[in-house]
Amino acid sequence: MSQATIPRAAVRGTASGVIFMAFFGTLWAGIGIRGMQGWEFLLLIILSLLIGFILFIGAIVLIKNSSQLSNEVIKKDGDRRKKKNRWFGIIFSLEGLLIAIAAFICVSTNHLNLFVPVMALIVGAHFFPLASLFQVPIYYITGTLLCLLATIVMLTFPVKIIIKDHQIMAWWVSVGFGSALILWGTGVIICLKGFRLLSMAQHGDENSKVSTRL
Repeated sequence: MSQATIPRAAVRGTASGVIFMAFFGTLWAGIGIRGMQGWEFLLLIILSLLIGFILFIGAIVLIKNSSQLSNEVIKKDGDRRKKKNRWFGIIFSLEGLLIAIAAFICVSTNHLNLFVPVMALIVGAHFFPLASLFQVPIYYITGTLLCLLATIVMLTFPVKIIIKDHQIMAWWVSVGFGSALILWGTGVIICLKGFRLLSMAQHGDENSKVSTRL
């Protein structure tokens, strides 16, 4: 493959996905930490922030190294890219609206414990159109895992448990940390894909230089 077949937008698109997974994965970890009710608070906070930060650094490295790639394909596919961004905005807005509605219903009916797993279902569902929109097959797995996690927790886990006289919100902890691991894992896979694209582009550029010399 030549460098021209791997545009800057492709690598930076993966970097954006990594940032997305790092940020929201850390937010989900925060929900899990909240469910722990203060147990091992500092350790969990530090660990969660560290994982998110490492993923974020990986995304920054991708963005920085992609500056050497061609920008030509972006201009050719500008209309398509704008259409994708518009649909992403619609999907993301719909997700936010559904989460707000779910929060209102759960609070109004005094079932706040349901909110976290229901939110995980909504977040998981929104990955399916994103997978098709951006042609990222791993998003299908991410969405499926999030929906399965929320469903299994609601059907089999107790809402709260007591460990050593300490009450833990089991649904929040399991869904929060489980969702964080799923999103962070997705971020790692996307990040590795970005670095593979960079490597392919660089090798293609080196081959083209050799061909020119010959």
